[in-house]
Amino acid sequence: MELGLICAIAGAAIVMAISGTGSSIGVAYAGQAAAGVLSEDPEKFGRMIPLIGIPGTQGFYGFLTGFLVLNKLNLLSASIKIPTTSQGLQILAICAFVSVVECISAVWQGKVSVTSIYLVAKRPEELGKAMVLPIFVEIYAVLGLVTGFLLLSVVKI
Repeated sequence: MELGLICAIAGAAIVMAISGTGSSIGVAYAGQAAAGVLSEDPEKFGRMIPLIGIPGTQGFYGFLTGFLVLNKLNLLSASIKIPTTSQGLQILAICAFVSVVECISAVWQGKVSVTSIYLVAKRPEELGKAMVLPIFVEIYAVLGLVTGFLLLSVVKI
């Protein structure tokens, strides 16, 4: 197998795995906080769901980035495009960048979600305000996805 292809496939695997890992950590933080709140007041379950789930979006962004790489290589069809070593390394670097952005933003978004969960525990009517706080972190996760998409579009195979 060509080194460029190995690097590109490794990049796709890395971005999917690391982004998903960050999301699972962020969702776990939020889920733990929500479980504490729900042990006292189970009626707040519906309000907790979006705050628990929002750190999971970065895992989807990483999956989407990895899928874009696989699509760029035509790995899902009969005629695979083989990138040069340079192109493969470029794809690997882009995926590494997206991995870091998505992983770190997911973990921090989970931490912000925890504080939002505590806000809703004390003031259930403030759910709208509580949702805005983790959405600020989401903006940077989306910027990481868009940057990765733009950089991948520059790599011509």
